[in-house]
Amino acid sequence: MTLVERAATFLESKLSRRSFINRSAFAGSAVAVGAGLDLVLRPGTAYGQICTCGDGNCGCGSTCCSGFSEFCCSINGGYNYCPAGSVLGGWWKADNSSYCGGPRYYMDCHASCQCDTGCGNGWGFCDTGCDGTGCGCGPAGCDSFVTGCFQFRYGQCNQQIACVGRILCRVVACIPPWQVDPTCTTTLAVDNATAEQNEPCWTPAPPAPPPPPCNSALTNCQVVGIAPSVDAQGYAVVTAFGRLLAFGDFRFGGDESSSALDQPIVGVAESAAGGY
Repeated sequence: MTLVERAATFLESKLSRRSFINRSAFAGSAVAVGAGLDLVLRPGTAYGQICTCGDGNCGCGSTCCSGFSEFCCSINGGYNYCPAGSVLGGWWKADNSSYCGGPRYYMDCHASCQCDTGCGNGWGFCDTGCDGTGCGCGPAGCDSFVTGCFQFRYGQCNQQIACVGRILCRVVACIPPWQVDPTCTTTLAVDNATAEQNEPCWTPAPPAPPPPPCNSALTNCQVVGIAPSVDAQGYAVVTAFGRLLAFGDFRFGGDESSSALDQPIVGVAESAAGGY
């Protein structure tokens, strides 16, 4: 068994399948630079040499260096679907997830290529300068997974797109990917190590469809309720961020749109005193 094979065998025993695939190319690079024997004899150092992080200031034991991509909802306004300008490239399953009471599905969203430099000859990724993204940690820094770092594709979705960019994030659902995107096949990939990974913004429901373009500067398309005036000759519109827009004879008493709200407004109702 070669030096690289022995190093790879050790690393595979320590890392999940997906994490190992993301890092395997780095093992060869670490050995090739001439420190191979030393790295194999001191596996902690070897791990440090192949650890790849979205931020070089993060330690190899941090979430940002764990070899997994960030959840889309954390970088996409809370929405559990692929960001604009990206495409679903493949998926895997984790069994026995407590969040789904069984199988849980993860779908990688890849940046779209803006040019085809680097594509072809069996290589399915455009050069990093062509995919319009950059490698980094998610919103929580070293405590987030990475975004825009990995050129890796499971490949069961959108197979008509031969060349994609790096993985931006992953969509998570308790339903199979082919029910989310009909281009996805049923070809199975499994990584049970991801079953309990989580972000507070994701939900077990199917990924929500993208909201329609918003052309309202006043409401930002965040209306949560409409209230009539006392004599029904007017009404008011209330938004999630506290703005109240009065129409007709509705008596305007101010709003909270300039305040920093602890939680978004979720509705409007008449009070016992006749106000809202």
